[in-house]
Amino acid sequence: MARSTSISAGLLIGVALLGASAPANADPVADFYNGKRLRMVIGYSTGGGYDAYARLLARFISKHIPGAPSVVPQNMPGAGSLLATNWLYNAAPRDGTVIGAINRGIPFEPLTGGQGIQFDALKFGWIGSLGKEVNVTIAWHTSPVKTADDLFTRGLIVGGTGSGADSAIYPLLMNNLLGAKIQLVSGYPGANDVNLAMERGEIQGRPSPSWSSLRVARPDWVKDRKIVPIWQLSLSKHPELTDVPLAIDYAKTPQDRQIMEFFFARQEMSRPFVTSPDVPPERLKALRAAFMATTKDPEFIESTKTQDVELDPIDGEAIDTLLRRVYSTPKEVIARATEIARSEAAGEKPSSGREGAR
Repeated sequence: MARSTSISAGLLIGVALLGASAPANADPVADFYNGKRLRMVIGYSTGGGYDAYARLLARFISKHIPGAPSVVPQNMPGAGSLLATNWLYNAAPRDGTVIGAINRGIPFEPLTGGQGIQFDALKFGWIGSLGKEVNVTIAWHTSPVKTADDLFTRGLIVGGTGSGADSAIYPLLMNNLLGAKIQLVSGYPGANDVNLAMERGEIQGRPSPSWSSLRVARPDWVKDRKIVPIWQLSLSKHPELTDVPLAIDYAKTPQDRQIMEFFFARQEMSRPFVTSPDVPPERLKALRAAFMATTKDPEFIESTKTQDVELDPIDGEAIDTLLRRVYSTPKEVIARATEIARSEAAGEKPSSGREGAR
């Protein structure tokens, strides 16, 4: 009996020693990603803004993902990144080895009856966005318009590129919902042509350029105060424009505000990154954490400055919350917002508008 007890004790000690020799910090996520290749699928061709943001992230995120997988950028252009989005939802591996860089407006397309939609935006694994987009209405410094109140009294003549662009839809939105008097001269080939027209005095301002783009393309305008930001077309203010009001705060009814929120929501996630549905929760959590860690990486931050890339990140949970809020918008509000966008494309005035009623 004594010998049997001794053997049993020995076995217990051996088992304990084996347990002690196992790595105390074993990480199944790191084990999975170790030696793997993670694909960064970019929904646009090379050379554009989405491509630049995605390739920059791909350079640095690997060291923040447990197991440090290699990250390989791959362009999959088509239909404004719809091709890549549909592929990510229907054909991509659902194991956390693919990250997509897609257009900010794509997740909202199912709500407005977009064509070719083959995904449910709420089922994606949203990782985060490197930027928020704050659009502004600006007046040239020689214009009599200096404040948002002037838009309701003096009015502003602005230039835009054509149908379907923010520069065409946003003036209609502001006029129809808020009673602003913004007169659009459209048909300019590009943003630079609109800028030149403003400098020549052909127009008085621009209805909705991105503030970050202005800072990069025309830094002298900002530094020398050649432009006057009138109001911000976004849900939150740009850190440099704390004294400039939000247009949405001029909404007079809850429905009008909801319509504007519907249009502006996509700007809160202007450079989104996403993975396929059904990725194991612990891997999605790791990708989200790696994304936010990358945005705090000093080398990454320095690279954004070198490339004139504006960094204003939000995390994947915030995108989830934003999309759930937008998708809970009442159907009648979405229908009204869709009508405004479609009436612009058709050159018509939306029904039941209240122009002149501030």
